[in-house]
Amino acid sequence: MLTLSKTNQIIIGVVLAALITITRGDHFASLNNLPSASLAAFFLAGLYLRPKWVFPALLALCVAIDFYVITFNGVSSFCVTPSYGFLLPAYGVLWLAGRWFNTQYSFSAKALLPLVGSVAVSATISQLFSSGGFYFFGGRYADPTLAVFGERLVKYFPQQLEGIGFWLGTALIVHVVFALVSDNSRAKV
Repeated sequence: MLTLSKTNQIIIGVVLAALITITRGDHFASLNNLPSASLAAFFLAGLYLRPKWVFPALLALCVAIDFYVITFNGVSSFCVTPSYGFLLPAYGVLWLAGRWFNTQYSFSAKALLPLVGSVAVSATISQLFSSGGFYFFGGRYADPTLAVFGERLVKYFPQQLEGIGFWLGTALIVHVVFALVSDNSRAKV
């Protein structure tokens, strides 16, 4: 199990909130080539941050950003439909997967299988909630079918996996560096 100090959890929480803010749908920064960190941030919040209020706080941040950019920055509201509520379970499954992986964590190569498995399963379920909710319940498509949804899933899901993979790969590198530096510092004391 991974346990962090309160200070480290606060730092990670601030970093995750900042990543969501600057990458969410290319709304703000000139970092348009970076993928959205929202999905990965919910997994990482589940993994690193113990307070349960973090999940609704990050969810509120996402909603506030979307509201702000649609209302004041002229970003299209195309994706804001009655299906917007499906983001709750889409993000929730990633957060829960992060919490589950925390119980499997060890600083060893044997943790890679449960890490990859939990990310793959939760990302797939998350995609089914978000894309499936939008496609079937968003009111944007007349006569939605499973066949067309399958085609859309094949088209868009790899992009989501690339984004999650980019941010979780970055987080893994940062985690390993900090763990090695921390172990090295303790060994010198």
